[in-house]
Amino acid sequence: MNLKALYQLGYGLYVVCSRNDGKFNGQIANTVFQVCSEPPIIAVAINRSNLTHTFISKSKVFTVSILSQGTPLNFIGSFGFRSGRDVDKFKDIDYKLGETNVPLVLDNTLAYLEAKVIDHLDIVTHTIFVGEIMGADVVKEGEPMTYAYYQIVKRGTTPKTAPSYVDIKKEEKPKMAKYQCSVCNYIYDPELGDPDSGIKPGTAFEDIPDNWTCPVCGASKDKFEKMAG
Repeated sequence: MNLKALYQLGYGLYVVCSRNDGKFNGQIANTVFQVCSEPPIIAVAINRSNLTHTFISKSKVFTVSILSQGTPLNFIGSFGFRSGRDVDKFKDIDYKLGETNVPLVLDNTLAYLEAKVIDHLDIVTHTIFVGEIMGADVVKEGEPMTYAYYQIVKRGTTPKTAPSYVDIKKEEKPKMAKYQCSVCNYIYDPELGDPDSGIKPGTAFEDIPDNWTCPVCGASKDKFEKMAG
């Protein structure tokens, strides 16, 4: 059995939020799908260990913000690699409260949905919450972020037609070492740099300012380890 076949399934990238006892929380999720159209019903899969799972289980409401393709890594990291038990994820974030009194994240969002839970299914590590849509709107036009785009483009490649592309082989420069974040496993590739943070392609890890942090989880530079080979 070749489980790599699962890689061909399509996923998006979303911020799923909920509330509980006057508190808010949100997280990145890649499994949100429409179940039926009349009435409009969606479903979302949430890990049981996440704080958002606890909030949805208790409040029976949740929202989904559909992220744009241009969403920066640090935004995704703040909702995906940090726990609401430790930080306020909504600090300096543009959001509003919807019909269900749950935050609707507006930053980097193309559209949003809000729903009340009408059913759920517990499956090993996750719960699939099924919700009837109570509100929805389009924030702006654009291309939605897919999980494949996030993995391949935002973290792995630069098209040759892009102004930022650097042909290392053509310039006969030796390959520079890659470094991996010990917290979230993000890999800093010198050939790609970190454009979102102002680090140009071709910048060696040693030349990055000491106050630079992981664009995904925010870990400090000293949390990175040199990769073998």
